[in-house]
Amino acid sequence: MWRQLGPGLLFAGSAIGVSHLVQATRAGSEYGMALLWVVVLVHVFKYPFFEFGPRYAAATGENLLNGYRRLGLWVVVIFLVLTMLTMFTVQAAVTAVTAALMMYWTGFGSLFTWSIALLLGCGVVLYSGRYKLLDRLMKVLVVGLSIATLVAVFVALRKADLSAMNWAPQLFISGTGLTFLIALMGWMPAPLDLSVWHSIWAVEKRRSDDQGFDYRTAMYDFRIGYGGTVVLALAFLALGAAVLYGTQVDMSVDGGDFAKQLMGLYTQSLGEQTGIVIGIAALMTMLSTTLTCLDALPRVMTHTVDVMRGSRYRSSGTVSRGGAIYMFRTNYLLWMAIVIVGALMLLSTLSDSLRAMVTLATVLSFVTTPFFAAANFVLVRSRHTPEAARPGIGMQLWSVAGLVFLVGFAVLYLIESFG
Repeated sequence: MWRQLGPGLLFAGSAIGVSHLVQATRAGSEYGMALLWVVVLVHVFKYPFFEFGPRYAAATGENLLNGYRRLGLWVVVIFLVLTMLTMFTVQAAVTAVTAALMMYWTGFGSLFTWSIALLLGCGVVLYSGRYKLLDRLMKVLVVGLSIATLVAVFVALRKADLSAMNWAPQLFISGTGLTFLIALMGWMPAPLDLSVWHSIWAVEKRRSDDQGFDYRTAMYDFRIGYGGTVVLALAFLALGAAVLYGTQVDMSVDGGDFAKQLMGLYTQSLGEQTGIVIGIAALMTMLSTTLTCLDALPRVMTHTVDVMRGSRYRSSGTVSRGGAIYMFRTNYLLWMAIVIVGALMLLSTLSDSLRAMVTLATVLSFVTTPFFAAANFVLVRSRHTPEAARPGIGMQLWSVAGLVFLVGFAVLYLIESFG
């Protein structure tokens, strides 16, 4: 069973990143546990739409992009446009936080220099090792960061005054507080287009695993990964509330200063040894996210172009392997280069304001979330999904409630921002 796990842990590795380390920690530091309801509800209401990715892939043998094409070319075109609008900010944001942590641990270099080194290093690892290496790496990284984070939380809560962590829910937020709330939900636990990434990884796992990756295993694998994102989101929120809430410290917008400030506060409050554990967890968290994003974005763009041209090889393996695999790797490398160059261009202009970059990326992701949610819901209820894999009435009602929640907050944010 451990060997068959894979896409769910890749999902967890992608999700447990900026949303947890930066946004959840910041929520705890500024509001205590008052936004606990937000973290719980966004996980609950996004769950069906994330599950539909591996559900469709396991039931049909093809990824969500092929399913979108069956609904109509216009769905794929909208997906392509939205991905192009967000992919550089996504990669830039996660790389910047990882680079900031590398600056903290090594004590030298600039955020931009470390960003170049990380992107090129991850690119070489991904292109040379392909999916199987990524699968093995992520199992180690996700398990390692989970253990380190939970140890740190245990120590923090033992030392904290639990009654002073502000447990009263804060329901009415406006202005900059609403912007932060939307940013928190945008990547909590992840942008919803991650469901497409997951479906691609699930099909790749099914194709490369000689023991089979059937529907039951795919669902088990997904729930393990999703459950991990929930637990660690609550852990980072509790860390922020236990260590930083009430300190009146305004977290720096500069990447290097942010990392020093965050790690310094943890070390000062919890002791040197626990601070080191948190630092390891933070670095593993962000390295896993940088790695999986740099694999997923080129892979998704390659698949999207292929699907628009009518090809099904990448998802189903129905076409002869030689030339098709060569073309895939060539296009994958091309899109990886585009993602790296685009992210570095963005970093060169926004590297001095980590908070602005993270907010931009997360808000864009949340505003585009209703499209992905609706597309996934329509697809799994359509004739293109085998009847046995279609959601029951309970899951359908859950999905409708999730759509109302996501659309409602997106509209509220747009009204608040643009009047």
